[in-house]
Amino acid sequence: MRFLFVGGSGFLGSELTRRLPAAGHEVAATYLTRSREAPGVGWLRLDVRGREDVDTLVRAFRPEVVINAAYRQADWATTANGAVNVALAAAAADARLVHVSSDAVFSGAAIHYDETCDPDPITPYGAAKAAAETAISAIAPTAVIARTSLIVGDGDSSHEAFVHALATGRASGMLFTDEVRCPVHVTDLAAALLELAASDHHGVHHVAGADAVTRYELGSLIARRDGLDPDRLPSGRRADSGTPRPLDVRLDCATTQRRLGTRLRGAHEFLKPPAPSIAR
Repeated sequence: MRFLFVGGSGFLGSELTRRLPAAGHEVAATYLTRSREAPGVGWLRLDVRGREDVDTLVRAFRPEVVINAAYRQADWATTANGAVNVALAAAAADARLVHVSSDAVFSGAAIHYDETCDPDPITPYGAAKAAAETAISAIAPTAVIARTSLIVGDGDSSHEAFVHALATGRASGMLFTDEVRCPVHVTDLAAALLELAASDHHGVHHVAGADAVTRYELGSLIARRDGLDPDRLPSGRRADSGTPRPLDVRLDCATTQRRLGTRLRGAHEFLKPPAPSIAR
């Protein structure tokens, strides 16, 4: 199949652009400022804010599946308008669309959120993501909207890099003890997105990890796995920071999990320290 991955230079993109060519698919991935090395992937520069640019690229590549993960935290034009541009182009090309959304669409007031819950964002980024979801539902009713949470890997995510920097004194800041999320491993997320792309399912799906943990608990799990001292991690409360952010947002993935062969593991499982080797 012909896959177009929009926003392919990010962390999730690195996993998907590794998997897809290995499975025999024809793959193009877009970037804004910097591409990456990925065998079997054609890299195309694209600013999703340009409607005509998006249309031209999609018409030229003729994808069967479009996966959109392009966003910028503080840029409505990229996160919301850009998603609309991608959805319109995918619909015109009769391509299957999988749009990656976020748990940021929720305020945390309800704590537990399943796929039927309406967005109630309290941040500009969350509002942009929610607006994108609404538009995509109207433009491409057969599209998949996949809400996810903090994405973690095997040492190469931004969350892991920050924990390492804090634990070694190379960065200032803190990990919050009152901000709860459901982190997902990048390999589980990528596999789930590809399953959904190949399925007949549509609408909102929740693709996050099985465990709800605080930012501090997540940092401690990362530190222990990587042989760092979790006691060196500074901690604090988001509620005391003065920055409005959702505190406790737990994506209920039960409905989506029943549709998937991919098991969405929890952070306590995928960040479990390796067993010590036994000397012989």
